[in-house]
Amino acid sequence: MKVIVCKDYEELCKKAADLIDNEVRANPETTLGLATGSSPVGMYKELARRCSEEGLDFSKVHSVNLDEYVGLPGTHDQSYRYFMDDNLFNHINIDKANTYVAKGIGDPETNLKEFNDVIDNSDVSIQVLGVGPDGHLAFNEPGDTLWDKAHMETLDQSTIEANARFFASIDDVPRTAFTMGMGQIMRARTLLMIMSNNKEEAAKQLLLGDKLDPHCPCTFMKMHRDAYVFLEKELADKIGYVG
Repeated sequence: MKVIVCKDYEELCKKAADLIDNEVRANPETTLGLATGSSPVGMYKELARRCSEEGLDFSKVHSVNLDEYVGLPGTHDQSYRYFMDDNLFNHINIDKANTYVAKGIGDPETNLKEFNDVIDNSDVSIQVLGVGPDGHLAFNEPGDTLWDKAHMETLDQSTIEANARFFASIDDVPRTAFTMGMGQIMRARTLLMIMSNNKEEAAKQLLLGDKLDPHCPCTFMKMHRDAYVFLEKELADKIGYVG
């Protein structure tokens, strides 16, 4: 696992974008695994800038997203399909037919089967990851057991509370979500995690501890042969990480 400490969020986003930039230029038909949340937004803005100003070409790229709320249509402004369109896809020359975000409405079993089929037929080159304050990856919540494949997860109260700021009230936050499984995440060729400054406990367990702990799913990144963690110096200093 390679840890890249950056002086600030702007530098972090540029360095993280470099990984994707290099992959897309080398392999124009690559498949990217993408994530939502506030952490990768700056990186997505940088990729959009490079598309418009530096010729970074996404026209043949495919993508598959980590997760989606159950019960929200793609047109809902808090759905992850809407997030991806608003923060990345509308600003680059990608063919949206080549992008996949699980369906949040319709028959759950049918949607889940389709999600797994898409993942199983995708060779993800780089999987973008954020991390929850409790260490969850995608919506793989802490617990005694982690899932290999995509499944419907019941969200922890801490996750619901963390996401409530995006909704009119906490009662509007969906209680379940479809999420890529930990095994599927780990099978990507490269993992790219962005850790923001409010994720101190997760950062401590990932960067300072030795355990692979299902109660902190992000610790399983330690097993991956080509994993990158980007964090700001402020966070590194807070947890006492010196590299």
